[in-house]
Amino acid sequence: MSMRLKELVFVIRNDSEYLVMLDVIGCGALNYDRLYYVKKLARTGEHQPVFGMREGPGGSSANTIAWLADLGFKTGFLGALGNDSEGERILGDFKKRGVNTSGIKRFKGSTGLIIGFVDSTGERTLYPYPKANDKFVLNEKMVEYARNAKFLHLSSFVNSLQLSEQKRLVKKVPKKVRLSFTPGDLYAERGFEELKPLLARSHVVFMNEAELKQVTGLSYRRGAKFLNETGVEISVITRGSKGCFIKTPGKEISVACNSCKPVDTTGAGDSFAAGFLAGLLKNKSLKECGRLGNQLAGRCIKQKGARSVLK
Repeated sequence: MSMRLKELVFVIRNDSEYLVMLDVIGCGALNYDRLYYVKKLARTGEHQPVFGMREGPGGSSANTIAWLADLGFKTGFLGALGNDSEGERILGDFKKRGVNTSGIKRFKGSTGLIIGFVDSTGERTLYPYPKANDKFVLNEKMVEYARNAKFLHLSSFVNSLQLSEQKRLVKKVPKKVRLSFTPGDLYAERGFEELKPLLARSHVVFMNEAELKQVTGLSYRRGAKFLNETGVEISVITRGSKGCFIKTPGKEISVACNSCKPVDTTGAGDSFAAGFLAGLLKNKSLKECGRLGNQLAGRCIKQKGARSVLK
């Protein structure tokens, strides 16, 4: 396990509450993953036996935050959990990794759930059941919390209300808080116009080729350039075994990766984002950021589940 977060820096406010100065705060769905391993994904009317199962904390932005915490960065999260045992496990996992949980609100009811099926090639199909995530609504304390970070890292919710809340959050945080955005397929299918307010404010955006095609209708090179023209400072397009493509208004970089047979691709993009953000936080070159992203994603897909295993 990489270096642990040893202490948090606190600032006392006149209302006697504490705000935490953090490197990255995540905001997105908090899910408990139940992943089932099969030889191949079943077609309509077909049966496929399950030969293994893994469960544990998940959620795209939450996975990225967990990886960053393992790398020693000061991290926190904005989200919603139920008051059930799954919510306790998610909170417990964050706390063991050193993630600040001040921005997570608990609600009566069930925590968000992901049912996933992973085939023998490592590819997966995921079914989100949002539950408590649908209750995520900003309050002023959450906004103040988000103002005290170097990066705010957003990923998707299922429903429109939470996307609207994220747009509202982004308007309220100062420009010194750099926005990192991973739309995923749930947001990508909503199209460019609905995502434009977030894209235009983003310092860095992470998409795979399929998501970029959904949002822009363009190939990875032209689509990445289009994002830059929209306002994205750094467009990062992940290309599976082909590595990643990085585009800024002034340059473009392709970073190859070492190919390996994946065990489970769940969380690959989330771990990639963590590696890339780690590079940015350490003022590494964009090429080195891409290498760090590829390395962490390579580590992720060699194991089952979306996060590193706590020792």
